[in-house]
Amino acid sequence: MQQLSTKHLLGIKYLTPEDIQLIFTTADDFKEVINRPVKKVPSLRDITVANLFFENSTRTRISFELAEKRLSADVVNFSASSSSVKKGETLLDTVNNILSMKVDMVVMRHPAPGAHHFLSQHIDANIINAGDGTHEHPTQALLDAFSMREKLGDLAGKKIAIFGDILHSRVALSNIFCLQKLGAEVMVCGPPTLIPKHIQSLGVIVEHNVREALKWCDVANILRIQLERQDLKYFPSLREYSQYFGINRKLLDELDKQIVIMHPGPINRGVEITSDVADSEHSIILQQVENGVAVRMAVLYLLAAGR
Repeated sequence: MQQLSTKHLLGIKYLTPEDIQLIFTTADDFKEVINRPVKKVPSLRDITVANLFFENSTRTRISFELAEKRLSADVVNFSASSSSVKKGETLLDTVNNILSMKVDMVVMRHPAPGAHHFLSQHIDANIINAGDGTHEHPTQALLDAFSMREKLGDLAGKKIAIFGDILHSRVALSNIFCLQKLGAEVMVCGPPTLIPKHIQSLGVIVEHNVREALKWCDVANILRIQLERQDLKYFPSLREYSQYFGINRKLLDELDKQIVIMHPGPINRGVEITSDVADSEHSIILQQVENGVAVRMAVLYLLAAGR
């Protein structure tokens, strides 16, 4: 059986293009499984997975938990808000306590960029990054690229534009790394205050005009405005943001081609995207959610195979 070149999934940065293709072909098989009447396989029957979420999450946590249960793993859920972290316990102590219960894999979301990297150097379990601060969110990028591949075929040469709050988004960085490794061209589009200063050094095109970006791209991946991470005012008001940078039906109807609309969720309807775009025939937002389970099953399965 083929294996990933890495023991952990810390970020897309550490995967090879071959790793990404292997995850996709494995996810294709698991997508068939989750559409069968019996949705479970015994692949991870002897594996215990701990889900450690030090930040709020609904979709990612449920998606991982479902993926683990579909693979017949034993699952332990840990929420920092109701744990000894509140009492001052360190990250390493928390994880070591959980590992002493004989846990094989850790799926973790943490507000500190690099937390997963730190852990991977100190503990033996496989670590999967479910988001570290504003740094990376590798499984989201994998499921986004998997969904694009399903719709468009090979992504080499395809034009993907990422719209919105690039500055605070861990999804944007992982998407840029993943799409470039698959040979796609990437553009970022948003207000200058929400585009990181040196992002061009990653080889992406920067555009501030939404119309121009939509004309250019085959896929529009629209990110939400992350108000919870913004301690400054990056634009005058949500109303003004939606007027200049929101994507609505009128903008799509003006195009002389059909483009694919994506959004990693949760959606701020009427801000970065209107309902008539999110629910339109162009949108593959619900397919992204379904593909998330298959892609996460593939990642868990492949990492466990290397144990």
